Amino acid sequence: MTGTEKIRFERVTKTFTVRDTKQKGVMQEFTAVKDLSFTVKEGEFLTLVGPSGCGKSTLLDLLGGLSMPTRGRILIDGEKITGPGLDRGIVFQQYALFPWKTARGNIEFGLEAKGVPKQERRERAEHFLALVGLSHFADRYPHELSGGMKQRVAIARSLAFNPDVLLMDEPFAALDAQTRESLQSELLRIWEKTKKTIIFITHGIDEAVYLGERVVVLTPGPGTVKTIVDIPLKSRLEDADIRSHSDFVKARHEVWSLLHEHEYQGAHI
Repeated sequence: MTGTEKIRFERVTKTFTVRDTKQKGVMQEFTAVKDLSFTVKEGEFLTLVGPSGCGKSTLLDLLGGLSMPTRGRILIDGEKITGPGLDRGIVFQQYALFPWKTARGNIEFGLEAKGVPKQERRERAEHFLALVGLSHFADRYPHELSGGMKQRVAIARSLAFNPDVLLMDEPFAALDAQTRESLQSELLRIWEKTKKTIIFITHGIDEAVYLGERVVVLTPGPGTVKTIVDIPLKSRLEDADIRSHSDFVKARHEVWSLLHEHEYQGAHI
């Protein structure tokens, strides 16, 4: 992780107008995230974890430029985000692949829309299929791929655009435990090779600690930064049993305690 700042959240608040479920025809204000302030360094792998309804996906929509803050601002390389951009790639929990296109075709589609020449599209698709370990499945259609393979294609498609920042919204949540663990390791390998800045949202404490150099712990809604936990793990890929390492266990317990603090406080009221 280098010292250059890549992303800055400055007192970001996002408010929505929603229907009041108790009073028919009445609208009310709902604050999803409030006064979010933190920075992400160039090439950092940052994970975000928080209880349901803490505004994790709202935060990612704001970063992706899919919606704008009600107050505050988000900067990338010192420039305010004003909408979606090719400098940010997004990987969602749902794979969102075109069923009528092959794995290669799905990766090439965005490049074609971007005006990349045919030969270069092909080469870039082959490169990223190899990077995610799917060279032998280039001509398979989504229905011929497992869930884990589909998610690899979705990651390859985002990387093919060569974004500076990769935004990931619980991308492994729908996968079984074994596939999830293997894709977590795969993602770390890709990150080490590409040095992308990655912001990864998850419900899983183990996943947040295993992947993140730092873990941002959000409060219950409206989401704001409760604490940022530094994770001192160095050799995640070399140590097959890293989850049993004392540093991992300690960091996991710290994040777990921060997430469950409000439950204990509620119990004493």
